[in-house]
Amino acid sequence: MGNHTTVTTFLLWGFSSFPELQNLLFVVILLSHVTILLANASIMVAIKLNHNLHTPMYFFLFALSFSETCTTMVILPRMLVDLVSESKTISLPECATQMFFFLGLGANNCFILSAMSYDRYTAIHNPLHYPILMTQKICFQLIMASAVLGFSVSLCIVIIIFNLSFCNSNVIQHFFCDIEPVVSLACNYTFYQKIILLAFTAFVLVGSFILIMVSYVFIVTIVVKLPSAKGRYKTFSTCSSHFTVVFIHYGFACFVYLRPKNSDSFRDDTLLAVTYTVLTPLLNPIIYSLRNKDMQIALRKDLGNIINFFPKMINKRS
Repeated sequence: MGNHTTVTTFLLWGFSSFPELQNLLFVVILLSHVTILLANASIMVAIKLNHNLHTPMYFFLFALSFSETCTTMVILPRMLVDLVSESKTISLPECATQMFFFLGLGANNCFILSAMSYDRYTAIHNPLHYPILMTQKICFQLIMASAVLGFSVSLCIVIIIFNLSFCNSNVIQHFFCDIEPVVSLACNYTFYQKIILLAFTAFVLVGSFILIMVSYVFIVTIVVKLPSAKGRYKTFSTCSSHFTVVFIHYGFACFVYLRPKNSDSFRDDTLLAVTYTVLTPLLNPIIYSLRNKDMQIALRKDLGNIINFFPKMINKRS
């Protein structure tokens, strides 16, 4: 942190702009938070306990569910506290820490989605050598590379932002420490720094999205050459869940982080941010559960085991 910083605490103004919605938002976000935790935990447990799900695709899904859960833990508990608290202050180090983990986990999600698209391409393009090309070791290396790259980019962004001087105001027009609401408070934020931050953001969002689209172009090229309609449908169905999640994830993220900003857009961004910090992690496990038969079978099996467990325990005690 620079010694020239004059502001030591920020005020997360976010939902103070919507006093009439705060009670409703608290209930909705609390229920959503619990649902996100239960849904993602169910997917991770199902993958862990069912050996037929011990494949690269589900290994990446486990990592994505874990990352999404961590992302919500960085934002939602603090959001819930601020909705019922009079004091909405956050210190400079806390703000930097929150931004570091939120951006790092968000970037990690993007790179995991890229790895998942590469996995689908490898499975479709070279099914015979797929077990050799996508070993557990390679999957683990891709997951680690996603995390290291994501948090490295996040660290660079946080260092740039929190070496600025904050002397215009200490009121963040948001419910968490995000890039634009924080840098808008700096009094020495230059065009050069703005370009660097935009380049980092574009590297994560546009770079990973290009890798995903390249994988899908090759997938489509391969699939359209398959002789049977049934084969084409079956192959496309293995990618449908991933593509749906990609569309939702990048749609919200690109709209928030890559479009031109002004001070009047922060109010709209606050409501939109609720969508991508709550709705996206909520939809991901639902999409993978509804559109994946193997996952449905595993979840039903685990649910059946849980239901049968309690009567057995009662019988033992009696």
